[in-house]
Amino acid sequence: MPKIVLVVATHNQGKMREYNLLLREFPIEIKGFSDFQEIPGFEEKGSTFDEIAINKAQFASKMLDIPALADDSGLVVEALNGAPGIFSARYAGNSADDYQNNLKLLENMNGKEKRDATFVCSIAIARPDGQVLTYTGRCSGRILRKPEGTHGFGYDPLFYYPPLRKAFAQLSAEEKNRVSHRGNAMRKLADDFENILAWLEDR
Repeated sequence: MPKIVLVVATHNQGKMREYNLLLREFPIEIKGFSDFQEIPGFEEKGSTFDEIAINKAQFASKMLDIPALADDSGLVVEALNGAPGIFSARYAGNSADDYQNNLKLLENMNGKEKRDATFVCSIAIARPDGQVLTYTGRCSGRILRKPEGTHGFGYDPLFYYPPLRKAFAQLSAEEKNRVSHRGNAMRKLADDFENILAWLEDR
């Protein structure tokens, strides 16, 4: 069976590594935006993780005329009324990096005793005809008072996962994939893979 080419709609190499690891056993050739020339900018639209992921996947699939996978993920902190939420990647500003976003989160959590938080990931797979499938995963934990660990990306140094008694940034890639919001969403996708494969070929 020839491999289906699936573009992951991201320039983020951290995400690409995770998707390659999670999908390595399936007959799919994964490409990222960096494998294509002159990808136009995409303005994220939507008020939920699902809406943004769907819009991104449909945009990439229609533009490249191949199936596309996109995700939108973020950190939902109860004490901050759900922030940073869909603005997680640009919490400290449109050009903010991980360090700046983490610093702002720590500042906003200063003095707060309730530190429960949930990582959420919504994944959408779109065909060029516009049809789409979605899968959502979650992972609950707490916000630390200082960064721990050197692995991962994003808010991983500040997200403490109680069952393993470690921050996400202290986990190996394999450990993180077993419990993370993206890993949970991808396992839902993997469990449905035979149906997805038929769906992708029926276009």
